[in-house]
Amino acid sequence: MASDEAVNLVSGERDNTYCLHGRVFDLQSSSASTVQASAPTRFKYFEEEGVIWGEYAGDTVTIGKLAGTRSDTSITLAYAHKTLMGSTVFGNATSEISVDPDGKFRLTEYFKGVDGTDQLSICCEV
Repeated sequence: MASDEAVNLVSGERDNTYCLHGRVFDLQSSSASTVQASAPTRFKYFEEEGVIWGEYAGDTVTIGKLAGTRSDTSITLAYAHKTLMGSTVFGNATSEISVDPDGKFRLTEYFKGVDGTDQLSICCEV
């Protein structure tokens, strides 16, 4: 890997291009809801040895937590969050990491909506 490539590594982890540790993402689009462009949901990820966890808030989410695993570009996670309306949402999702031409990560997330329908969200690294 070239020395000028930016990669966040956790102590003890081998060079890993897709490590999510310390990366921050904003929700860009979601088939489950309209994204408020001025205050989208923001996700903060942490990772150690393939285990990921994080938190998120913004738009219609007051507080959210996630935990899961990553293998190369594939993420499997569980999440729970509280909405502005006071309801609590739990679920599971899978995501794929891709890299934009500018070198920033993009997460394409697949999950079931509260009504059980298949949903898709896109989050972009900020």
